[in-house]
Amino acid sequence: MAGHSHWANISRKKSLIDAKRGKLWSKLAKAIIVAAKHGGSDPDANLRLRYAIDAAKAVSMPKDNIQRAIKTGCGELKGGNLEESVYEGYAAGGVAVLCEILTDNRNRTAPEIRKLFELCDGKLGATGCVAYLFTRTGMVRVPSDSSKEDHFYEVAIESGANDVASVESYWEVTCDPQVMTDVVAAITKADFVVESSEIIRVPATTVEIDDVATARKVLNLMERLDDHDDVQSVSANFSIPDEAIGQLE
Repeated sequence: MAGHSHWANISRKKSLIDAKRGKLWSKLAKAIIVAAKHGGSDPDANLRLRYAIDAAKAVSMPKDNIQRAIKTGCGELKGGNLEESVYEGYAAGGVAVLCEILTDNRNRTAPEIRKLFELCDGKLGATGCVAYLFTRTGMVRVPSDSSKEDHFYEVAIESGANDVASVESYWEVTCDPQVMTDVVAAITKADFVVESSEIIRVPATTVEIDDVATARKVLNLMERLDDHDDVQSVSANFSIPDEAIGQLE
């Protein structure tokens, strides 16, 4: 799954840059607002809020910002009028793309997202056109140099994880979203370093893109969508062979 690894690396590097600008903080604040709005202000009773707060803390979002977002979601402060939506479509080469959106103006966001697809030779589709290809999955990343494989695998599986895979310099642990907190707690208790934990959408099938020009269009769309203020996450089912990746870099 070279293409996914390549995109994951790009996303992690971009996240660090965005965090410095405050852009990522803004997206995470939206996630906290909506989580608090629908499930209340107690992260112990609101799993979605707990995940959103954990994600914010992972990029050093100030505690005051987190508390302000929670209060906004609970109606104590103004600004919590956000709508959730999912936009689906196809990138170049027939790659399925799914975007999770939080916006205060759907009439503005929809044409902007449509335009981004068109600029990269893609097409925004109807609701449900690609969602069935993806499964919500918990993903926990642990640097592999901080763990002994056999022991780490045992800890992860016994904590409720479904699988452990070696991807570049990381162990990627997949699990049901409902047990991700337990998995993270068990890994941390065993003295392993958790670099990130998030809920992602894993594709059931992938489209291999070996044409360099098409690969560039796909990655360009992913980056443009990721940069949009209202886009919370972007999922796609592409795979780029190592040979093509070498020509992209």
